[in-house]
Amino acid sequence: MNIFDNLKTTLINCFNDLYNKDITTETISFQYTREEFKGDITLVVFPLLRFTKKSIQESTKEIGDYFISNNKYTNGYNIIKGFLNFEISTTYWIKFLDNILPNKNFGYKQTNKDSDNIMIEYSSPNTNKPLHLGHIRNNLLGFSVSEIIKANGKNVIKVNLVNDRGIHICKSMLAWQKWGKNSTPESTNKKGDKFVGDYYVLFDKEYKKQVKELISQKIPENEAKKNAPLLLEAQEMLRKWENGDTQTVELWQKMNSWVYKGFDQTYKKLGIDFDKIYYESQTYKLGKQIVLDGLKKNILIKKDDGSIWADLTNDGLDQKLLLRNDGTSVYMTQDIGTAHQRFNEYNLSKHIYVVGNEQNYHFQVLKLILKKLNYNWADNIFHLSYGMVELPEGKMKSREGTVVDADDLIDEMIYTAKIKSQELGKLDGFSENEKNKIYQQLAMGALKYFILKVDPKRNMMFNPNESIDFNGNTGPFIQYSYVRIKSILRKAKQNNISTKTINEKIKICEKAKKIIKTLYKYPETINEAAKNYSPALIANYAYNLAKEYNQFYQEYQILKEKNKDLINFRLNLSKKTAEIIKSSLALLGIETPERM
Repeated sequence: MNIFDNLKTTLINCFNDLYNKDITTETISFQYTREEFKGDITLVVFPLLRFTKKSIQESTKEIGDYFISNNKYTNGYNIIKGFLNFEISTTYWIKFLDNILPNKNFGYKQTNKDSDNIMIEYSSPNTNKPLHLGHIRNNLLGFSVSEIIKANGKNVIKVNLVNDRGIHICKSMLAWQKWGKNSTPESTNKKGDKFVGDYYVLFDKEYKKQVKELISQKIPENEAKKNAPLLLEAQEMLRKWENGDTQTVELWQKMNSWVYKGFDQTYKKLGIDFDKIYYESQTYKLGKQIVLDGLKKNILIKKDDGSIWADLTNDGLDQKLLLRNDGTSVYMTQDIGTAHQRFNEYNLSKHIYVVGNEQNYHFQVLKLILKKLNYNWADNIFHLSYGMVELPEGKMKSREGTVVDADDLIDEMIYTAKIKSQELGKLDGFSENEKNKIYQQLAMGALKYFILKVDPKRNMMFNPNESIDFNGNTGPFIQYSYVRIKSILRKAKQNNISTKTINEKIKICEKAKKIIKTLYKYPETINEAAKNYSPALIANYAYNLAKEYNQFYQEYQILKEKNKDLINFRLNLSKKTAEIIKSSLALLGIETPERM
C-alpha cells in the first residue's frame, strides 16, 4: 500500500477511537518531512484541532502515541510546533524496494485504447533558414514533454507544422532567383537548410540597401520600407504562388526539398522524431474557407478594402486580420485550419503548442477566435509558452545571420566532450568507434540536460562549456553515475555474486534509506512533470538521485562488504537506482553510455 494511504487510514481510525469523530481524507494533510527535520512523513495537525478540541501539544502527542501502537510502519515521531513528523520503519522501505525490483516500467502508467489523445506540436520551422539554438530548446522541450505525458498513460501524437509558405519563404526564393546563378547545395557543398538560409540573409541585406537609398531620396522611412522594390517583388511572388503559377511553384518545391533534407539531418542528430508532419501549404486553404464561412455567419467582419478581420474589442483585445485584401492568408488563418483538421482527425482531448513566449498573444487570439466560431474544442488548446535562449554575447537575429546554428552547436558540443574526456582519461583503451559514440552521447546529454533542467517558462543563458562537466548539476555527471553503477554490477557478475530477495530484518544506513525514498517519489515526479509540462522536474529528480547514490557510494562498501545480506541489499539498491536514472534520462531524450 502507498505509505500516504496507509497513514491516512490509521489517522481516520485514530479520530474514531480517540475523539469519536469521522474525518475525511480531504481534511488530512500529509507531506514529506523537510530535509532539516528528522522524520519521513509529516502530518499537519493544525486543521485537525477543531475535531480534537484540545491544545496543539496534547493533540500531537495523543495522535503520535496512537500511531506507535496501531501502525506497524511507524517507528517513532517528533513534534515541531504543529507538525507531527513520523519515522517510517526500515521494513516498509525494504519491502517497497523488493516489490519494485522486477518492474522494468516502474513509474510509468500503462497506455490503453481508452487513454486520452493528446497532440503536441513542436519544432514548426520556417523553410527559409536552418534550425538554430532557439529551435533546439523548442525541439527538446516538445520531445521531452511528449515522452513524459506518454509515461503518464496518455496516447501522444507528436507533430511538426512546417511553415513552408508565406512572404518570408518568397524572400529566400527571390534572392536565389536573382543571385543564385543556378547553384545548389551539392554544387556549393552546403547543407540544404543552410544554403537556403544564406539567401534569406542576402535578401535582408539587399532590402536594407534599397530602403536606405529611398530614404536618401527624402521618402519617409515607413514608406520606404513598404515600397522597396525587392519587397514588392516578393509580395508579387507570393500572389503568384497562391494562384498556382507553375514556375513559382516549381521553384518553391525545389528549394523546400533542399531544406527538408537539411532539417532531417539535424533532427537525427538531436534524436527527436514526429508521428506526423503537417505543412502550412496544405492547411491554409481550409483556414481561408473557415474564415469565409465565419464572414457569412456575421461572426467576422469585412473592411472597406476587402480584408477580413475578427473584432475582439469587446474581449479587451483589438481587431485581428485573417485575410488580406488581396485574398492572401496570414499565420492565424493557417492555424485555424490546422486546428480544425487535427481535432477532426484525432478526437483530441488536448492540443499543446510548444511555441516561444513571444507568441503568447497569438495563441490567446487563436483560442478566442475559435470559440467565436463555435468550436467546442477551443478550450482544449494549450500554449506551452517557453522563455528565450540567450548567449553570453546577447540575443540572436535570423535576418542578420547572427544566430547560433544548431548543427554548429552540436559539433562544438561533441568536440568539447572529446577534449574533456581525453583530459580525464575516461575512455583510455576504447576503440575509436566506441569513443565517438560516447562523445556524442555525452555531448547530447550535456546539451539536453542543460536546457531542460531550466523551468520552461524562464529565459535562460546557454553556456556550452558549463554544460559539459563530470561534476555538478550536469548531464555528464548523471550519465557517469549510471556508468559507475553498471561497472559495479558487472564486477558482481564476474565474481558470481547474484541478487535475491532482500532480508527485511537487516539494518540499513540513512543514506541508503534516502535513496529508496527518492526512488519512491519517481511515479509522482512523472505525474507532476506531466501536469506542469515541465521536464525540469524530471531533470532535477535525476540529478538528486545520482547525487544521493554518489554520496552513499563514497561512504559504504558494496562488493567488499562482509555481510552477505548487506551486499545483496546494496546490489539491488544499485541496480534499481541505475534503472531509474536511465529511465528518467530517457524521458529527457538522453542516452546513457553503458561504460566509460
